[in-house]
Amino acid sequence: MNLKKLVSVLTSKTAFVAYLILLQLLFLLSVVSILSAYSRFINQILNLLSIVMVIYIMNKDENPSYKLAWIVVIMLVPIFGGLLYLLFGGQKVPKALMRRDHESQLNVHRIISQDKQIMQEIRDQDENAYKQANYLWKNADFPVYKRTQTTFLPSGEVKFERLVEELKKAKKFIFLEYFIIEEGIMWNTILDVLVEKVKQGVDVRLMYDDAGCIPKLDPDYYKTIQALGIKCKVFNPIQAKLAIQMNNRDHRKIVVIDGLVGVTGGINLADEYMNAKTVYGHWKDCSIMIRGEAVWNFTLMFLQFWNYDEKVCDDYLLYKADAHAFDDLSDDGYVQPFSDSPTDDEHVGENIHISLVNAANRYIFIQTPYLVLDNEMKTSLELAAKCGVDVRIMVPHIPDKKFVFEVTRANYRSLLKNGVKIYEYTPGFVHAKTMVTDDKLAVIGTINLDFRSYYLHYECGVWMYESRAVMDLKADYLKTLEKCEEITYEKYMKSNILRRAYRSILSLFSPLL
Repeated sequence: MNLKKLVSVLTSKTAFVAYLILLQLLFLLSVVSILSAYSRFINQILNLLSIVMVIYIMNKDENPSYKLAWIVVIMLVPIFGGLLYLLFGGQKVPKALMRRDHESQLNVHRIISQDKQIMQEIRDQDENAYKQANYLWKNADFPVYKRTQTTFLPSGEVKFERLVEELKKAKKFIFLEYFIIEEGIMWNTILDVLVEKVKQGVDVRLMYDDAGCIPKLDPDYYKTIQALGIKCKVFNPIQAKLAIQMNNRDHRKIVVIDGLVGVTGGINLADEYMNAKTVYGHWKDCSIMIRGEAVWNFTLMFLQFWNYDEKVCDDYLLYKADAHAFDDLSDDGYVQPFSDSPTDDEHVGENIHISLVNAANRYIFIQTPYLVLDNEMKTSLELAAKCGVDVRIMVPHIPDKKFVFEVTRANYRSLLKNGVKIYEYTPGFVHAKTMVTDDKLAVIGTINLDFRSYYLHYECGVWMYESRAVMDLKADYLKTLEKCEEITYEKYMKSNILRRAYRSILSLFSPLL
């Protein structure tokens, strides 16, 4: 990193917020340390608190990896450990946020339902597919549909071209929700189309995550967008305070056009995602575009978020496509867009991933930029491989976050030892988040195989059974595999022993990162 870029990073808003949070934490710990040294009674109380917290954590119904990481922290610093857990532990979500999401979900429940005939059709064909679709309906509250065509978009370049094409067709409304937006060829081109659509009377709305965009956009960028006639909101603005909800980010990428077309996947609206700018070598990503009844799920996802702070909420039914709009669509399997929230105890993203792995008979091919696994996911992958399933995981060779990449590689040893195959994409960075299995089932979306996606972020995806995009995804995976280096167990064990030890330590604390 050159000096100019380093100065820019150190003086950015992100860095300034980090400085203030760090100062608050240091002040708190200093006060505790002084009081503890001054009073033996206070010291004993703090140590007792840590013991109580360890007992509490051990008996809590929570992820074992997360519990172990916190127990180690408390044991290392018993004076501060219990207090730190009270402040930051337990994967807390603010009650106001939980209440808001619950009320929003109730509003959706009143107007959405599952076609029982469709569910029975799936059950008659494949019991495992039925169980997965039923799980998503019962626990994510989004139904599965027919009369929906799927189009696999194998790169940012293809998504950009198709998205611009579809946006130009909009007549009623355009909804966009993204984790990252950055000015450049991709976003500026799209913005020009959005402005033109506003002039035509189209209802255009944009929502972006503050944490994802802080390094990319001016803090008041939303005002610039609003001045263009586009309705714009910033999700969960970053604040310089010790607040656990700062971890709950909107990692979703959603486009809805007239209730007819929906898009999601790993691709954000920035030039590196379409290789117009090279940052970490060649950027390999993908998205899925759907057209048909299942788009209704995406419409509701967006409106749930949009209306959380509105005194008068939208009438959701006004944004549902006409019942006959898809009469000309031929069957393309079964499609179920879904979302996952950190405000409940149901880890939908991880559970549907585990379900796909457990149901695989011949193969399961996985792409993820980060491989930060808990015990449940690792056990499922290893058991599948031991049972003879061809389990392949594709990850980057050039990392975007070196620290997290070391944690990713820390997971190699156990997986490789138990028969899981791991491939690194040598031209650059894999950002796709996909699973495809047995030529029948697939999930494409925004969910990484890591703790943040599974437990902290708002995420979304599309579950597909017997859809055309399933085989397109498989074909693209095998084609991309030709550019990968396979990491064998022997090759991994030849790496420096000190580096492997370093990775193991990082892996222990990975649930807290």
